[in-house]
Amino acid sequence: MEHAHLSPEEHHKQLRRAVIASTVGTTIEWYDFFLYSTVTGLVFAKLYFPESEPLVGTLQAFMVYAVGFAARPIGAAIFGHYGDRIGRKASLIATLLLMGVATFLVALVPTYETIGIWGAVLLTILRFIQGIGVGGEWGGSVLLAMEWARTNNHRGYIAAWPQFGVPAGLFLANAAVLGFSALSGDAFLDWGWRVPFLLSIFLIAVGLYIRLGILETPTFAKLVVEKKVERQPLLEAIRKHPKEIVLSALLRMGEQAPFYVFTAFVFSYGTTSLGVSRDFLLTAVLVAAMVSFVTIPLSGHLSDRIGRKKMYMIGAALMGVFAFVYFGMLDTKDPTLIFIAIILSLIPHDMMYGPQAALIAEAFTGRVRYSGSSLGYQLASLIAGGPAPLIAAALFAYFGAGIAIAFYVAACAVCSLIATALIKDYTGKDIHHDYDA
Repeated sequence: MEHAHLSPEEHHKQLRRAVIASTVGTTIEWYDFFLYSTVTGLVFAKLYFPESEPLVGTLQAFMVYAVGFAARPIGAAIFGHYGDRIGRKASLIATLLLMGVATFLVALVPTYETIGIWGAVLLTILRFIQGIGVGGEWGGSVLLAMEWARTNNHRGYIAAWPQFGVPAGLFLANAAVLGFSALSGDAFLDWGWRVPFLLSIFLIAVGLYIRLGILETPTFAKLVVEKKVERQPLLEAIRKHPKEIVLSALLRMGEQAPFYVFTAFVFSYGTTSLGVSRDFLLTAVLVAAMVSFVTIPLSGHLSDRIGRKKMYMIGAALMGVFAFVYFGMLDTKDPTLIFIAIILSLIPHDMMYGPQAALIAEAFTGRVRYSGSSLGYQLASLIAGGPAPLIAAALFAYFGAGIAIAFYVAACAVCSLIATALIKDYTGKDIHHDYDA
């Protein structure tokens, strides 16, 4: 391989490039994914399900939204296979293109008024394609950064940077919607919401330029040189690491489900039940994302010091308690308390999300790491992220109180605590020992 004999200085340069490429790439992909999430609660029920009652329309819109999560394990399986067969870099370029094209096309979908229910059908198809793209993205971006690390005691921090793409993408998506909400005013439902989707095409061009300029990871390069690339990595991952795959999905329950309650469901809850404005909620989530710029890499760094599992379990326990504080503050309907609750909401999430990349990726051998970690990570979308806003909306419809949703979030946090306790902690251990595994 071309980088087999890189000097320490050149290796460090490639590490820096890989971290930047991973972070920028994931930022763009999550911008695309969160743009859809944000607009779902604000726009899609009104434009694509206008015949339904407001609450029913919201449920229908979130069902379309959930399709993207159902597609994520499929993307993990497809791109995990190729990421372990032909390399991390090639797979990541493909996921970026897939996500970008689907997001751009969302802007062009006609409304119910123009083509009836076919508008919702087209949205569903494009959301499914988005899900496949983001499903293959995570594993590759984390490995692209983590597998360039020369030492074992900084992997949590390095792998946290691709995770940084989540708040960065959330920030950009909310900033874009907020900006065009202000610019378009009353015309937001007509055309304002479409512009951020159109702009994604320019971000994709930037992401491609950066990713095309990096080298393959040393881990995969070594596998190729030693002719140890797995022929059927996905099947091998399922055969050799079933426990790790299941635990990876379950430990995400207390992180992923609350995240989409706090960043997607909150828009419909806030505008319909709390009586606060669209722009108020967008601004609050924007500030929450800015807090995550610090708390995600910090949590990854702390996991290198105190251990992944300990850091993760502290975050899960805090999430279980905070859920009641969050909805208690929201249900006061006091704008100041609502704003503070939203700003604080991502901190317990970040305490898990920062160390999560390394915690999951380290659990799998190099030959099947893309497949195994991606599949475990994205299976959580079926049981946590996808259903979360739908479950939250249904609980509120039935009980009429936010505390019912708080109990749901707390139950997810307990699930995370148990699964994290059962998974093996590889903090500080060599992850390049396993080529013969």
